[in-house]
Amino acid sequence: MPAAIGTHLVTARFGNNDARTVAGYEKTGGYVQLRKALAMRPEDITNEVKASNLRGRGGAGFATGVKWGFVPKDAKAVHLVCNADESEPGTCKDRELMFWDPHLLIEGMVISAHALRAVHNYIYIRGEMMREYLVLQKAVDEAYAKGYLGKNVLGTGVEVQLTVHRGAGAYICGEETALLNSLEGLRGQPRLKPPFPAVKGLFGNPTIVNNVETLMNVPFIIEKGGAWFNALGMGRSGGTRIVCVSGHVNKPGVFELPMGITFNAIINDVCKGVWKGRRVKAVIPGGVSMPPLDASELDVPCEFDALQTDERIKPVMVRQGQTFDLGGGRVLRTMAGSGGIVVMDDTTDIPRAVWRIMKFFAHESCGQCTPCREGCGWLEKVTRRVTEGNGREGDLELLASIAHGIAGNTICALGDAAAWPMLGFLTKFRADFEAKISTRKGRAA
Repeated sequence: MPAAIGTHLVTARFGNNDARTVAGYEKTGGYVQLRKALAMRPEDITNEVKASNLRGRGGAGFATGVKWGFVPKDAKAVHLVCNADESEPGTCKDRELMFWDPHLLIEGMVISAHALRAVHNYIYIRGEMMREYLVLQKAVDEAYAKGYLGKNVLGTGVEVQLTVHRGAGAYICGEETALLNSLEGLRGQPRLKPPFPAVKGLFGNPTIVNNVETLMNVPFIIEKGGAWFNALGMGRSGGTRIVCVSGHVNKPGVFELPMGITFNAIINDVCKGVWKGRRVKAVIPGGVSMPPLDASELDVPCEFDALQTDERIKPVMVRQGQTFDLGGGRVLRTMAGSGGIVVMDDTTDIPRAVWRIMKFFAHESCGQCTPCREGCGWLEKVTRRVTEGNGREGDLELLASIAHGIAGNTICALGDAAAWPMLGFLTKFRADFEAKISTRKGRAA
């Protein structure tokens, strides 16, 4: 049955300082599932993960087991890479997971590496996360000392090596192919696809890149089975998921919640309402690269598909990742992303908030693609002009035109990450932008 509020899987050890050590982790049942998994055939592990409907928790929500299945059967060398380069504004879950339960991540990685027959594996962690890096590296050293990592894991003949690599603070390295380039010592810029990493990735070998939270769910799937994990979720999304709520709420924080919980319930029940008795104006549902929801759209689950297609009110069609309205209602046109929920109250200066978002993407663009390099900077400049009361007639149409020129025309999704929220805010909060331009007109008159 679906998980209830209060169900804790990956956050069960939060607050337990002893669990960060290998001895403390073992006392709470740690590494038991690794022993079970090592006795399983790799393909059986993958099948359980497929049955679990575990979807990637890093942003796109792609089915994990299906992704694993893309690795060629005859591959001579395979790599598993954990993407711990958490950089999306509004998202702070992975750092907490690594700090409180590093051995759960290691156990999940060793099980997953066994399923993929991956020997040399990596955790790519954001360079600024020094607290988490020190905890994680100590845990890796302990795991090697106890035989959970190495050439002969627990005497089974399975070899799993694990290296923790620190990034240098570039948001773009959260994109999986830019991350792989960085791991190879190259400039952290995205690669053209195909070939996809699962076929040709790190050092030219098939490579699976998974998020921290994704890999930490694997031991629970081994323990109780894919069907059990799937039943905890809703639709095509198994398990629970972590959200990070910030902004104008009374109780911000990192919470593990059921997939089916609505944004209204998260704000009012989990986070104890909007601060200072105010009302919600906008909600960013999954990190600032996601288009916003307005106050009328919050009775929708935080689950991946629900945010793209609200089946209760409209028929839709999804083709190549794009959602098309077939009539009979509106389309939310956003995504659950990385779980970074940002709540904005009714006093929020929306254009100023959008300017801040555009400033971030303009700064973080790697510059490889002209539409992103030039377009993100252009969006920032025009949005700043509007925000500061110097907007011109036609600026809103210009912003929409720039965003449309970026979206879908870049190697990676950073361009989309700037274009989507720009278009979303312009569509749902156009009056706020128009008011800024009207104020300028009034001064000129």
